[in-house]
Amino acid sequence: MNRIEKILANASDTKKLSIGRGVLSQTPEMFAGLFPGKRPIIVADPRTWSVAGEKLQSLLADAGLDPMEPYLFTDPNLHAEWHFIEELEEYLREKDAIAIAVGSGTINDLTKLVSEHLGRRYMTVGTAVSMDGYTAYGASITRNGAKQTFSCRAPLGFVADIDVMATAPKEMTASGYADLFAKIPAGADWILAEELGVESIDSQSFNVVQGQLKTALCSPQALADGNLEALHALVEGLLMSGFAMQIHQSSRPASGADHQFSHLWNMEHHEMADGTVPSHGFQVSIGTLMSTALYEQFFAEDFTGLDIDACVVAWPTLEAQVEMSREMFKDTDFPTIGETELTAKYSTSDELRRQLSTLRDNWPRIQARLREQILPLAEVRQSLALVGAPTEPEQIGITKTRLRSSAIRAQQIRRRFTILDVAVRTGLLDKWLDNIFRS
Repeated sequence: MNRIEKILANASDTKKLSIGRGVLSQTPEMFAGLFPGKRPIIVADPRTWSVAGEKLQSLLADAGLDPMEPYLFTDPNLHAEWHFIEELEEYLREKDAIAIAVGSGTINDLTKLVSEHLGRRYMTVGTAVSMDGYTAYGASITRNGAKQTFSCRAPLGFVADIDVMATAPKEMTASGYADLFAKIPAGADWILAEELGVESIDSQSFNVVQGQLKTALCSPQALADGNLEALHALVEGLLMSGFAMQIHQSSRPASGADHQFSHLWNMEHHEMADGTVPSHGFQVSIGTLMSTALYEQFFAEDFTGLDIDACVVAWPTLEAQVEMSREMFKDTDFPTIGETELTAKYSTSDELRRQLSTLRDNWPRIQARLREQILPLAEVRQSLALVGAPTEPEQIGITKTRLRSSAIRAQQIRRRFTILDVAVRTGLLDKWLDNIFRS
């Protein structure tokens, strides 16, 4: 058994998967095996319909599966937002059919959550190597102004036709590469949480992501050149991340501070000057560089001399933190998110003392473990640039001033423990940000 077959044997949600050139033609057989006696209905948008949906509709019909008329999203500003959930759910509710999501991140997440609402399973045919959510548990949807991860099962079957995915714009492949690269600092964040006694690592899901991660990231130029072998490796790496989220039933194995920047900007309805929204992967590209830069600042400290008493004295009460957060987010669509998330991860003075004592007393070992995980900032920047992902915030319409303030705000919108939380607990966040933006 190869590694994907081993994962499928133990996956909670996805039971069939096909990756390779020309495998779109295998979709009808997979559908019939997973959903005997059911009719399929394709969910797509005009572009994904043209690259794979129209052909798939014919394949399904030729196989005698009697596909329903497809549902095509026509809004040019299609995003993973709640009103599109309502739109699709209203349409599918009265249809006795199983959805086949033909698309990438947005269409997959919308179909995933609507299918869960309707008590059905679904399938996906991927059209781009743009993110890791194809086989992930949960859907990331913006509702009431806040980016939220809703619990829902991953597809029962997934088809990744490399020939189809290779036709996607190069920016989408660069986006997927950046999303996969984020697993490096995300893994470091989980290691840090474990070392400080905040959250233990689930070794199975951690190893599924990290096992061959750096190998999958080693060919950015080949990806930029359209090399199909490199594209196949990227697909597998992203699918591994999705399976890890299935195993862990959360995004922890694949998401850390790097993604918190992206979530924040989505919640703030960030758009570039031309009115377009930068892709998830491109936002995460900048988040990954920020996380890596913060780790380089972290490594430059000598925590064996950390003044724990001073940190504990300076540590604000929960009430004070909540009040500051309310003020920070008072003019947003999510004024109480900081209160909710900070309360969930707040450490008492005694807990803070224990965390910081662990950091001080075990600094050489913690530093060595994290150095093995984190790649040098210059190497990260070069790899992202080679594949065509952004390496400067202005490339996604974010000023450096806003990026700096985003580091402060991002720490408060998720309860997940990351490098940002260590920076806050040690009172070093402002110092580190000064150093990063000075250079």
